[in-house]
Amino acid sequence: MSRTIVITSGKGGVGKSSMTINIGYALADKGAKVCLIDADFGLKNLDVMMGLENRVIYDLKDVIANKCSLKQILVKDKRMDSLFLLPACKSLAFDNLNLDYMSKMIEQLKEDFDYILIDSPAGVEKGFQYASGLAQEAIIVVTLDVVSLRDADRVVGLLLKQGITQLHMLVNKYSEEDIIKKRSLDLKEAYDILSIPLIGIVYDDHIMIEANNKGMPVYMNKNDNITGCFQRIVKRLEGMEVPFQKKKRKPLLERIFR
Repeated sequence: MSRTIVITSGKGGVGKSSMTINIGYALADKGAKVCLIDADFGLKNLDVMMGLENRVIYDLKDVIANKCSLKQILVKDKRMDSLFLLPACKSLAFDNLNLDYMSKMIEQLKEDFDYILIDSPAGVEKGFQYASGLAQEAIIVVTLDVVSLRDADRVVGLLLKQGITQLHMLVNKYSEEDIIKKRSLDLKEAYDILSIPLIGIVYDDHIMIEANNKGMPVYMNKNDNITGCFQRIVKRLEGMEVPFQKKKRKPLLERIFR
């Protein structure tokens, strides 16, 4: 049975789009057929972050105008045969979208895909309402700071009002050192604020920024710390109970002479 999951956040800058992409890669790596939908029309980032911008021929506006079929808009990622992107369109406004039409499009995609991941705009305005209105589940991406968690708590309330009860918290930019030194909240404090299950943590690492800039999703780098985080998130999505990824430290000489 196909699952449609919106990946959202209360504030920008928490790495929501990176999480969407790399969860998609991890799912596809396990053999699932995955469609990523870029619902952040104002920014339109997924194609760039995946290194697919030069392969986008049609966009969502072309489908709505009947200039192409739904299958023609999908961009296949050659690095992962079962991963596809449905790109956004900067010139398309949410006011011009019919939610019933988009819901029918999602139902059509469900016939071909095991997972549909919708990258939602941050915040709680029209973009969020549109993206969340297409999903049955939600992953809320946060960092361990009060503003991120308080904004995410508002998102949780709105999702529950919409009837989306299968909610997960994903903590990005996780730093054990910051927690130990009291520079950030800890996981228990995050749970106390949101009161939704923690599906995973992703460690704070400079290679995430490098990967996004190069259009090569960090999952494909096979970095033990980061790739392992996403593999465990996918296992939990599929109902498995697994411990959180333990960060592997570099050998002492490599840390000294890096």
